[in-house]
Amino acid sequence: MNLAKIMKQAQQMQAGLAAKQEELAIQIVDASVAGGKVKVTATCAGDVLSIKIDPAVIDPADAEFLEGLVLKAVQEAIAKGKAQAAAEMKKLTGGLNIPGMG
Repeated sequence: MNLAKIMKQAQQMQAGLAAKQEELAIQIVDASVAGGKVKVTATCAGDVLSIKIDPAVIDPADAEFLEGLVLKAVQEAIAKGKAQAAAEMKKLTGGLNIPGMG
């Protein structure tokens, strides 16, 4: 084995992983709950970009219900983003678990 060749391949992989992480940081996922009444848009990096709430589910007497819907939609969006990011990183690493790389 040629150590220099292995190091070069590792550097190329690291550059590819860094580029993919940057791409995923702006890649958008959507999640909705309650039949689309609460929608959340987030990035694969876990940043929530927007929350849309249909006025039909706004009941001032039952704020806990709406809070639960919003929380569920946010959690779903973040989970989708993480799953998408993990799948993309797995493609690049061939399934290797590389610390710090997603």
